[in-house]
Amino acid sequence: MLLSEVIGQEPLKKQLVQMVQQQRLSHALLFVGPEGSGALPLAIAFAQYIVSIPNQQTSDVADLFGAAANVTTPVKKYSPDEIAALPAYHRASSLMHPDLHFSFPSITEKPGQKNISANFIEEWREFINIYPYGNAFDWLQFIKAENKQGNISADECAEIIKKLSFKSFESAYKVLVLWMPEYLGKEGNKLLKLIEEPPDNTIFLLVAASEENILPTILSRCQFIKVPRLSKEAIEQALISKGKIEPEKAAQIASMSDGNYREALHLLQHSDADFLTQIREWLNAILKNGPVAQMKWVDDMSKMGREPQKQFLKYFNHLLEQSIRLKVLGNDLPLDPDLKDFALRINKIAGVGQMEAIVQEIDKATYYIERNANAKMLFMALGIKFYHIIQNKTLILTEA
Repeated sequence: MLLSEVIGQEPLKKQLVQMVQQQRLSHALLFVGPEGSGALPLAIAFAQYIVSIPNQQTSDVADLFGAAANVTTPVKKYSPDEIAALPAYHRASSLMHPDLHFSFPSITEKPGQKNISANFIEEWREFINIYPYGNAFDWLQFIKAENKQGNISADECAEIIKKLSFKSFESAYKVLVLWMPEYLGKEGNKLLKLIEEPPDNTIFLLVAASEENILPTILSRCQFIKVPRLSKEAIEQALISKGKIEPEKAAQIASMSDGNYREALHLLQHSDADFLTQIREWLNAILKNGPVAQMKWVDDMSKMGREPQKQFLKYFNHLLEQSIRLKVLGNDLPLDPDLKDFALRINKIAGVGQMEAIVQEIDKATYYIERNANAKMLFMALGIKFYHIIQNKTLILTEA
């Protein structure tokens, strides 16, 4: 993966390349970015860039970390796109470069087996190829962890120390990408000396969703790289160029994804579902048609999988947000005609405060769905809460 293939994050890409070319790269970088921001693909593309640069070091040439030296031979500064033609990049892009190492949460498949990343390296290569913007849950599902808790074990820490003690094979530097250091328990203290005083020409790239659950002793030894949420424009362009999505549809999904490309892909996957009709039927069942209609709607919704249920609630939240914007900013807001018409109807039955209360309930419901809540009970309870929030005001939400 070239840095140019990573979605958005242009200032960060430029900063990382400059760190290499100006020999200001730290031995340990911690990439921290929320889900779907691209922290992992960014770190992997950066690692591939580093190990693909030909070994140009001599005793007279300064190293990547800026160590003093008498430079007698100019060092070629490779751009991220120039490495695409180099043999080393072909190995790095397939995650098979001998100087590119990975560590990530894993599980013990069989009793007595060591819990190490090497047991899942083939699955890891496939996962990165298919789901580069996936999260830890996606990964553990991918390796069929089921009810097992993934972690980065003491055995894995020992493996890291062992493989980084060897000299690099062909690159000037060996790089370890450690994904989700939040899964390191106290075992992570075994890596402290290695991170603080690594072997020559060794670079750590840690990738986390949040620094809150990382050992403070590891945090203090890393240079912090904050990866922000993706812009709406970056997600929209990626959906058009990578997913071949029509611009109008891409713009709508991008506006709902909240800077999360993983979420955008999930929304795209379920974009053919007629969520607007489902919301209309639900609200009519709650406010007009009575318990029988509501029970039928809840029964139908409960038969959907967890992911479609989450996407439905996400769409409902988006609809409420647009309704609030219309109420505050006026009717000139550019929206899809059907969505705008329905948002205006919502404004007739609920004020801003009521809609904010419904949004909070939807957020809670999404949280519970992720934790395997009973769908029938959840949506029935949600309908009752909506009824009381709206305070018995009614409106027939028809097409007319």
